[in-house]
Formats: sequence, structure tokens, C-alpha cells
Amino acid sequence: MATNGNNTLPTNSRINGNGDEERQPLLNSSYVTFKSARWRKSLTTDVRRDWADLVLLACYIITGMLDSASISTWGSFVSMQTGNTVYFGLGIAAPHESTRWIKSGTSLGCFCIGSVFFSSFHRMLSPSPKRRWVLCASFTIQMLFVAGAAAILTFGPQSDRESKKEAIDWPVLVPIALIAFQSCGQAVASRALKYNALTSVVLTSIYCDLFSDAALLAPHNPERNRRVGAPVLLLIGAVLGGLLARSTVGTAGVLWIAAALKLLVVVSWLLWPAEKE
Repeated sequence: MATNGNNTLPTNSRINGNGDEERQPLLNSSYVTFKSARWRKSLTTDVRRDWADLVLLACYIITGMLDSASISTWGSFVSMQTGNTVYFGLGIAAPHESTRWIKSGTSLGCFCIGSVFFSSFHRMLSPSPKRRWVLCASFTIQMLFVAGAAAILTFGPQSDRESKKEAIDWPVLVPIALIAFQSCGQAVASRALKYNALTSVVLTSIYCDLFSDAALLAPHNPERNRRVGAPVLLLIGAVLGGLLARSTVGTAGVLWIAAALKLLVVVSWLLWPAEKE
């Protein structure tokens, strides 16, 4: 050990060319240990709920992009399952008219399975569903599933748009299944943060709550502002997704952009303020 006044510093010893022992403080290793401990503590704290609805509102843009691209390419939804339920019911009534019901049923079933997975992920792996690492891990999984679907469209078998609308082979059904599975992760996150209305996969209840609100025209109404923001952002995402899917970017490009936006959400949760102890 080397001393400096009254302080004792950890040292690293080695023998120099003259046979003398040299000692160097191990400050770098202490600093790394300190940073590692601080990161571990940060990841195991709850994120602050205040203003966290802004991240959930941003997810509506992702939903709009994914669903508009999916409808224009495959003829089924991958997030909003009300339409898929109707398509599935129509397909059971008239199964030979279209293959849309098969794709809608695939999306609906994978969404339900994903709901079991993500809800269990939040509930069973941590004492609090708002743990920073849980939210980051959840959205990382979502990002990887969207990226996987994008990779299939980019590097898998290629076909024209019209054939994709009726095709029910694996290059169509697997991307639908992957995107639908991850879509419910956003809804589960809204439950974990106790913003139950901001599921990012449904708007009907938001429209009802918005226009039935007795304080709809009140000048200061945060709840109204959130409800207005949800359909506006989803509409923006739907317009962008539809335009890009029909451009040279294509549906694969839309999925890569959505995956990048999911990554930004992960970064947001990493940097989000922690709940006060």
C-alpha cells in the first residue's frame, strides 16, 4: 500500500528494469467499480411516472406506421386487434372469399400469446413492473421482433404487393406473427405505468372518453390533451407508414424505421428520471 498524507491508496506493484519495485494507484479499477455499481442501482430503480405518458404517446406513431404498412401490404392489422377480430369472423363465415382471415387470425392469436408473455415478464421478474431494466428489456425484445420481421422482408423471398395480399406462406405469416406478438408489449407497459388508457393499440375507448368528457372545453385539461394526442399521433404514423410503404422504401423500410424508434424508446427509459425514494 502507498500512503499520501493520511490517505491510503490501493496500488499495483511491478519490478522495473533496475530491479526496483514500482507502485501505481489502482484508481481506474476503483472508478470502474463505482460506475458499475451506480449503473446497477439505476437499472434496479423504478422510473418516475410523471410525464412517462409522453413515451407511451410516442408509441402511437409506431403503431400507426406498423398497422398502415401491414394493411397496405398484407391486408391485416398487426396491432389493433378489433379489425382483425371482424376479419376473422367474416373469414369463418365465408372462408373461400379471401385469405385475409388467416392472416388476421394469426395476428390475433400471436397478440394474445404476446400479452401472456409480456405481462408475465413485468410481473414475475421484478417486485415492481416499473423497474427500469424491465421496461428497457421489454422494449428491446419488441425492437428485436420488429427487426426480425424487417429482415425477413429485406432478405427473404421477394414478391409483388398484390401477391402478398393473398399469400399465406411463411414470408407473410411469420412477419405478421412477430410484429403482432411484440405489439402488446406497449399496452402492457401502459398498465405497468398506470396509464391504462394509453395502450397505443386501441382508439375507440379514447374517442368515447374524449367526447363524453364534461370538461372537454376546459382551458386546462391535461387528460383531454393526452386523449387528443393519441389519435393525432397515430394518424401521423399511419400517414407516414402508408406513404413509405408505397414508396421505394417499402414495407421493409417502414419496419426498420419502427425498430429504430423502439430503440429510441429503450434509450428514453435508460435516461428517464428515477422514482424518488
